[in-house]
Amino acid sequence: MKLPAALQNPPPEFSIMPFWFWNDDLDKDELLHQIDEFEKHGVLGFVIHPRIGLPHDLGWMSERLLGFYELAIEEAAKREMKVLLYDEGMYPSGSSAGQVVAKNPDFACRGLAKIELANEELHLEEGQNLVAVVNRADGTRVAIIDRKVDSYIRGLHYAGEGPEEETFPAADLLNPEAVATFIELVYDGFAARFSQHFGKTLFAMFTDEPALLGRCRESDVHPGTTGILKHVNRILGYDFKPHLLSLWYDDEPDAERYRKDYYRAVQLRLEESYYQQLSNWCEHHDLPLTGHPEKGDDIGVLRYFHIPGQDLVWRWVLPDDPTALEGRESTQAKCSSSAALHYGRRRNSNECCGAYGHELSWDEMQWLARWCFVRGVNLLYPHAFYYSVRGPRWDERPPDVGMHSSWWNHYKDYADACRRLSWLNTDSEHICHIAILGKADYLPWRAAKVCFCQQLDFNYLEERDLLELAQIDEEGIHIAGMTYKALILEDDLDERLEPILSPLKEAGRLISYTPGTNDREFTTHLSTLVPEEITIKPESSALRVRHIKKQSTHWFILFNEEKNPLSLTINFALKGNRWLFDPVTAQIESLSDDQTLHFDTYELKVVAIEE
Repeated sequence: MKLPAALQNPPPEFSIMPFWFWNDDLDKDELLHQIDEFEKHGVLGFVIHPRIGLPHDLGWMSERLLGFYELAIEEAAKREMKVLLYDEGMYPSGSSAGQVVAKNPDFACRGLAKIELANEELHLEEGQNLVAVVNRADGTRVAIIDRKVDSYIRGLHYAGEGPEEETFPAADLLNPEAVATFIELVYDGFAARFSQHFGKTLFAMFTDEPALLGRCRESDVHPGTTGILKHVNRILGYDFKPHLLSLWYDDEPDAERYRKDYYRAVQLRLEESYYQQLSNWCEHHDLPLTGHPEKGDDIGVLRYFHIPGQDLVWRWVLPDDPTALEGRESTQAKCSSSAALHYGRRRNSNECCGAYGHELSWDEMQWLARWCFVRGVNLLYPHAFYYSVRGPRWDERPPDVGMHSSWWNHYKDYADACRRLSWLNTDSEHICHIAILGKADYLPWRAAKVCFCQQLDFNYLEERDLLELAQIDEEGIHIAGMTYKALILEDDLDERLEPILSPLKEAGRLISYTPGTNDREFTTHLSTLVPEEITIKPESSALRVRHIKKQSTHWFILFNEEKNPLSLTINFALKGNRWLFDPVTAQIESLSDDQTLHFDTYELKVVAIEE
């Protein structure tokens, strides 16, 4: 087999693109030196991320800071490297390092709070608005108000020598006017200076986990803004006013249900007030919107990203740990890759390794990348390469995974392998016949875990996808060129979906997975509905499988997700010449039909089949 030239040496757009922490006083020669080091080690792109540790004269969007941006962008252009712009001075995004609130104090972050009235009259302070007065079952009158909350985003400058930092006031992201001001200050500011590089050297704009309450110092408030109730009512389709107390009191009727409804509604309102505005701006300026939302299974909002993304941070997902398959963070790679597929996006991303600590190992870092690739991710933003590790910077959301790390001398092999796997996962057809139904802000993981362990690949569908994008008949769900022959449900079905899913139900293609479900019976039933692609002997719950077709070749990405080595005989249903491809060396060798494959700890292999 002759390998495609692009697989051996993919273009720079498929490179890993690390966060590059600009976290100290910057020097022209040192910036150029570090860019040169990146290129020598296979890193052909980066995210410029102003970070805590900058001196005050390198303030957010200042002329001096943008001058260093210009230097880095022009140097990247000379080397045909790619650069991403990060849209905030630290994080979370949306406040322009406090400049939104500085421009208009009324744009400060707001929330809903309660006041138990007893017998006294309500007296509102300046800037407070009454939302409703609601009676508790015991007769207590409770006023719900919206007001400014004590909320901030992280700062760029240490207070003294650190590690204490100066902070900035958070903006009201549920207020479209506040978001428009953020766009004016940051996005228009970047366009005025660097628009000639948009869609060329400048690869994308990165927005980072915008949070409805920023980083809130108060514990008894909920997301909201002036006039939020009318939007909640519109989105939910019923009057939420009688249920406002469920936000605070667990003994209110159906409190958990109504609390979930409220949070789902404000997240959908955030789509309208924040993400849609950013997406429209980026669309108009030929600069894709990338980044990620606040939660690992927030899939609904990813429709507004041109490069949907998520982030592996805080050791929330680990090898040889239940977190690899259990909990909301375990869904995040499938979250972004499924969204990209169904919304017609070419790429999807993961910001990985952030705050994994100095104990992060070389093996763990490689495992995290492979965990993403076998789930369909095709762009990695490693977190992070540090410009400086001086003083407290060494311990600020560690580790440095770049040139200050112990593995820097052999980083190129890792970077080249990631570039090849990113290329392989791009512009390819995903061969997959199973979907799992989720909500805009929640993706089930229990059935997903069973599918992973039985080598039954799947994608997530959000409820709106079925209503807006899919065609459904007795053969399955047809969406974005895919046909899903089985749809798995873990939760009660939204009544709006029952009529459109009736052909699927009548054909036996609607399958419930609930507590107590027998996993063996469940997967046996699934296997009767979808084509069998591979069988392995002996059985192993550690092997993950992704099947794609690129050009005329079928590719199987096989990943031993656990520490113990595996020796497996894998039988493929496809007939044709078979080859074993090593993404690290780009070497390929022939593979016999019954050849046993040996997987070392956390090893990833790729099998190519020419029909």
